[in-house]
Amino acid sequence: MTTIAILGLGEAGRRYARGLAHAGADVRGFDPAHELGDPDVPQFATLADALAGANVALSLVTGHAAASVAHDALPHVPEGAVYADLNTAAPELKADIARLAADRGRAMADVAVLAPVVRAGHRTPLLASGPGAHEFAALVGPFEVPVQIVDGDAGEAARLRLLRSVFMKGLAALVLEGLGAARAVGAEEWLRTQMADELGPDGAALINRLVHGSTQHAVRREHEVRAALAALESSGQPADMTRSTLAWFERLVSQRDAG
Repeated sequence: MTTIAILGLGEAGRRYARGLAHAGADVRGFDPAHELGDPDVPQFATLADALAGANVALSLVTGHAAASVAHDALPHVPEGAVYADLNTAAPELKADIARLAADRGRAMADVAVLAPVVRAGHRTPLLASGPGAHEFAALVGPFEVPVQIVDGDAGEAARLRLLRSVFMKGLAALVLEGLGAARAVGAEEWLRTQMADELGPDGAALINRLVHGSTQHAVRREHEVRAALAALESSGQPADMTRSTLAWFERLVSQRDAG
C-alpha cells in the first residue's frame, strides 16, 4: 500500500488527506496548528513520526512556510521517497527546495494546483515538474489524482501556475472593481448578470467564487499575486495589469486587518 504523508491540514491539506484515505491510500497527517479529527487519517505530533515509512510527502502549507517546512521535514523523509511541494510560490523558491532535497539524496516534485481544492478535493488537476515529477505522478495516480508532467526543472510548474494566476486573480480584481462601482449607483445585480452571461453557463457561480474567495483568502492571494508580478517583471514583459491586481489584494488585506 502507498503511504502518503500530508504536511499541513488546513483547507487544502485536510481535503487531500481525507480524499486520498477514502481512495485507498495509507495517509498520515501532521499539523501542529490544525486538528483533523478523522479516524481514517492518523495525525502525528512530530514530523519524524508522520513521515516514517512514507512513499511520498505532500507539503500543503503556505508559500511563506514552504521553505522552512521543507528544511525541517527533509531529514525525516525516507530514502527513495518523493518530497512534493504543492504550495503556490515563486519558481526560485521551488528550485531552492529541490536543491535542499538533492542534498539529502531525495527527489523533489514541484507541484502546481490548478484550481481551488474546495471544488474537487484530491481530484483537483495538478502540474508537476522537477526530478521527482514522474515518480510523484505514478504514486498518486492510482488514487484518482490527475497529474500533468511538465518538462523542466523544479520551478517550471510553479512558473506556469503563476501565469495562470495573472489571469485568474486579474479577473477577480476586475469583477470586484466593476461590482463595487455598480453597487455605488444601484446597478450591482444588473452588472453581475451581464458578467455571468459573458462568462458562460457557470458564470454566476464563478463570479461568486471570485468575490468570496478573494475576500476569504486575501492574505494568501496577495502573496500569490506578488509572486506572479515578480515572475512577469523578470520576464521583461509589461505587468501593468498585475500591478493593479496586487493593489486590489493589498487593499483587501488592509480591510481585513482593519475589520
